[in-house]
Amino acid sequence: MSIGSNRLFDELSRLATDAIGAAEGVRREAGAVARGQIDRLTQTLDLVSREEFEAVRDMAIAAREENDRLAARIAALEARLGEARPVSAAGGADAPTD
Repeated sequence: MSIGSNRLFDELSRLATDAIGAAEGVRREAGAVARGQIDRLTQTLDLVSREEFEAVRDMAIAAREENDRLAARIAALEARLGEARPVSAAGGADAPTD
């Protein structure tokens, strides 16, 4: 009887192993389907890639730094222009002729 019992356990073990392998295959397939649907959704939503986002972010940072540099330069030029304005007889600076 022990030979029959061992054979039964071997068959059950083989069956369990096959079932686990099949479940793993189903899991992989479900993951692939989900990834495909997510990819289609992101294309439909017209989302940008991480690389595109990083490039635009870097451009915005550079533009902000350039803007700050130019604002400081304008302030310095306006300060120099204010010092260079002649004083009128009334005691005030002449109005700019822009």
